[in-house]
Amino acid sequence: MKRKRYFIGNSCLCWSFGNQIRQDISAQVLKIFHRLNDKQTQGRLGIKDLIPSYNALAVCFDPAVVSIRRFTKQIENEIDQILAEVKSKRSVSLDKTMVHKLPVVYSGEDLKRVADLNQLSVADVIRLHKIPEYTVAMIGFQPHFPYLIGLEPRLKTPRLDSPRTKVPSGSVAIGGAQTGIYPKESPGGWNVIGTTDPILLMEIEPGDKIIFDEVDSL
Repeated sequence: MKRKRYFIGNSCLCWSFGNQIRQDISAQVLKIFHRLNDKQTQGRLGIKDLIPSYNALAVCFDPAVVSIRRFTKQIENEIDQILAEVKSKRSVSLDKTMVHKLPVVYSGEDLKRVADLNQLSVADVIRLHKIPEYTVAMIGFQPHFPYLIGLEPRLKTPRLDSPRTKVPSGSVAIGGAQTGIYPKESPGGWNVIGTTDPILLMEIEPGDKIIFDEVDSL
């Protein structure tokens, strides 16, 4: 899919690689993010910040330090090189990523709803949710909220018709084809299926891996 480039404000460019939530697109974005997310590389190219999403990467710069034309050309060249490596199946280092094993008490108030809508048992929902090794596609909505890619398709569940005004911190939830974790109490419309310790979310970064481990108590 052809990538698109557009401005976000006067000092941030965004490269979009599609408009779907797909593992291959997310992996592509994360490879570019990790290659550019290096102090030496950022200094060389004039990058101030990087913000990945499921299918796009925003790259912020200081227009007083580097011209828009030069910055755009440099980032385009870097992206071309990384995508060429991906296409030729040469490795792109993701050494900075970590695997986080999060304990989960599967007793969320929407657990039965997820089961019923997907014609599954509650035990099946728990089992299917624990199986994948999820990838943190991005951090968003609020600080330290990880959006995870890799949800079993049979667990895809519509958001609540009426969002709650208060979702407890540490809530593990499903929204559509996504799963994520609320780091603090907030409004939300995702289906809550369990609870983990929100403190464990503080060190999680885009590209990291998440494994859910069922426990009886936290």
